[in-house]
Amino acid sequence: MAAAPGSDILYPEDSLPFAKSMVAGFQHVIAMFGGTILCPLLMGFDPNVAILCSGLSTLLFFVIVRGRIPSYLGSSFSFIAVVIAATGYSGSGPNPNIAIALGGILVTGLVYAGIGLLVLLTGTRWIERLMPPALTGAIVAVIGLNLAPVAVHDMGSGAFEITLGLATVALMAVSAIYLPAFLARLPILIGGGAAYLLYFVLCNLGGLGQPIDFAPVAAAPWIGLPHFVAPVFTVSASLLIAPVAIILVAENLGHVRSIGIMMGRNLDPSLGRAFLGDGLATIFSAAAGGTGVTTYAENMGVMAITRNFSSRTFLFAALFAVCFGLSPKFGALIQTIPMPIMGGLSLVVFGLITAAAGRIWVENKVDFTEPRTLIMVGVAVMIAAGDLSLKIGDFVLSGIGLATLASLALHHGLNLKTRPKMVTVSYLTTEYTRDIAPPN
Repeated sequence: MAAAPGSDILYPEDSLPFAKSMVAGFQHVIAMFGGTILCPLLMGFDPNVAILCSGLSTLLFFVIVRGRIPSYLGSSFSFIAVVIAATGYSGSGPNPNIAIALGGILVTGLVYAGIGLLVLLTGTRWIERLMPPALTGAIVAVIGLNLAPVAVHDMGSGAFEITLGLATVALMAVSAIYLPAFLARLPILIGGGAAYLLYFVLCNLGGLGQPIDFAPVAAAPWIGLPHFVAPVFTVSASLLIAPVAIILVAENLGHVRSIGIMMGRNLDPSLGRAFLGDGLATIFSAAAGGTGVTTYAENMGVMAITRNFSSRTFLFAALFAVCFGLSPKFGALIQTIPMPIMGGLSLVVFGLITAAAGRIWVENKVDFTEPRTLIMVGVAVMIAAGDLSLKIGDFVLSGIGLATLASLALHHGLNLKTRPKMVTVSYLTTEYTRDIAPPN
């Protein structure tokens, strides 16, 4: 089914022609590689296992949500601190205790899937009261701002590296705005590819910086199975990692509502399936040796740029990821992307996620003259931007997790004396309206 005439939005039920869908799906795979490779490496996972599991997890998620929520499932940054704490990982090379972390991640998936079943049985009203638009927008902003240091760090500290990172941003912007029709839907692929070529010319041919090393690519085989690891269950790791399920619920809720705002559709009726699908995908990924997964911020950014929400695009992305996970050579090639280029790509994508919070607040008419809202949002974004950490024994709560819990506590604590009344909130089109708790 093609997009509606006169519309520049491709909805989940719409589709591009086969070849264009393949290219658009490939762009999503490229967009998610920054997090899906970097995140597993930070925890000592095999990146090829993580990529393979992300593709298979996306297919499972697609089946559970019946294709109604366009999302790609990648490695969640929310697990990094707790996995490192549970395994005592040194920060380089394979993690020798990764099996212990996998047990905790699998338990997290069970808790998460249980929450999804509860939402399916009881509806989303309690979720709406727990996380109204003011709070959801704050959590979305928290996710983007907490990832900002990753993008800035990747761009480097030298003038040459930063210039290349900013050139990547400019090339992406030009691709998204000035290229015609379908090409404008591929800013990550075209802008990022142009930046990679620019880096190769300046550094490999011109000698102006660290050249790209293609030796690992030449040495890697074309096809090969990654190293799978079975989970080992311990009480300590499970208790340490399982609370991440609450963060994943908030993260997924923010993602789903952001996508709904971008499309002009109310996706709340599918929240239960989204939570269940994400939880089951995390269980599957951990059982195979992969990371915990979640709907992915980078791909939300791509959707914001391209306005392509076609589910068919994500099916192709998942299939590409499965193929790439079985190709050590491709994994080695992706890891040749220079850090300044990765930083520029991340700067745009993470920034768009943060900006999506503003759309949630604007579309739901959140009142920022209300002191309670100002305090909640202000504290949450500062905790996330500063990556504040709280250590209680062996349990470390930092960044997104601490900011999410702080925003929940502040919002509900400061509204104890106010019983919310139900109001009708319109999305971008008048076709979809629903009753939710007031934004404050």
